[in-house]
Amino acid sequence: MIYIRHLEFKFRLVKAMQKVFVFLLIICATSCDYFNAKKISSEDIYNEEQKTFNWNAVDTYPTFSTCDTFETKTEKKTCFENTLSQHITSRLQNETIIVSQDIEDTLVLEFQISELGEIAIKNIDLKETTETEIPNIKNMISESLNTLPQIFPAIKRNQPVKTEFRLPIVIAVN
Repeated sequence: MIYIRHLEFKFRLVKAMQKVFVFLLIICATSCDYFNAKKISSEDIYNEEQKTFNWNAVDTYPTFSTCDTFETKTEKKTCFENTLSQHITSRLQNETIIVSQDIEDTLVLEFQISELGEIAIKNIDLKETTETEIPNIKNMISESLNTLPQIFPAIKRNQPVKTEFRLPIVIAVN
């Protein structure tokens, strides 16, 4: 009788071990996916980065060599805009402009700085009376931009990039 109980115990033990073995086999077979390294293509990384990338901000604004002494991004931007505005204003003040009525206008110069630091006018928004009284005002502004000192382009992630600006310029002729 003891022998039969002993055999019964072994039989139950073998059955239990078989169940544990099958259970472990299933776990091992299904868990292989957790150990596989998922390969991510460079295109997927690029596309993901494009979604999170802020294209409206640059690391460094365009600048002139005279603005190199400034430390912060804001100071350099202000220096760039002031230098540009002062250059255009001084060039226009050197011109002889004759008008039949007083002109007080704030024109808006829209321009682009290329990756090479070249400036290109996109648009000059001004009042119709200003354009009637000073028909060559756009040419004067364009010529003043041609005499600018070297412009260093904006930088985004250590690469020169194209930037666009809107610069107000006050025109007052008596």
